[in-house]
Amino acid sequence: MERPSQFIECGGLVLRRWRPQDDFAPAFRLIEESVDHLRPWMGWVARHGEESTRDFLAKAESKWAADEAYNYAIAEGGTLVGMCQTYRVDAPVRWRMGYWLHPAATGRGIATRATAALVEAMFALPGVEYVEITHDLANTASGAVPRRLGFTEIGHERAAPETPSLVGIDVVWRLNRPARPADGATAR
Repeated sequence: MERPSQFIECGGLVLRRWRPQDDFAPAFRLIEESVDHLRPWMGWVARHGEESTRDFLAKAESKWAADEAYNYAIAEGGTLVGMCQTYRVDAPVRWRMGYWLHPAATGRGIATRATAALVEAMFALPGVEYVEITHDLANTASGAVPRRLGFTEIGHERAAPETPSLVGIDVVWRLNRPARPADGATAR
């Protein structure tokens, strides 16, 4: 399997693969400063600590190597402002995406730009015919990203709510690979 680039530039942002040896301190600080912002939406925040951050970075490395997930730090001007990822749900072509931002980075289109860049990277790979985004029905801010990027809402899935803010219904959005011109045809 081909992999997306470890380093993706997009509209003033850089997505870069997490580096377990170098990223512990910046990743821990990013999460630490975002805990209150993330707590309503992400159950893993309740277990946040040094050990869980090291575990996340180690798993990011092993899942990348196994072609199961591609996790990226989002940096703006050299400062980490969030993360985005794509992860395999079903072999070979079903991929889902996720993202979160430091509270100071919200409302500026960063999640949308980062996700758009990751979508483009995934569609550059052979065999990826569509990507999906899911979010809890109550998390309307997360739902704005796929809407802006032209994803289509395809349904709902039941999910066990991990925090009191979640309703346990995930909205599923899908974006299909853009149609390619036929061989010899000129795209207009």
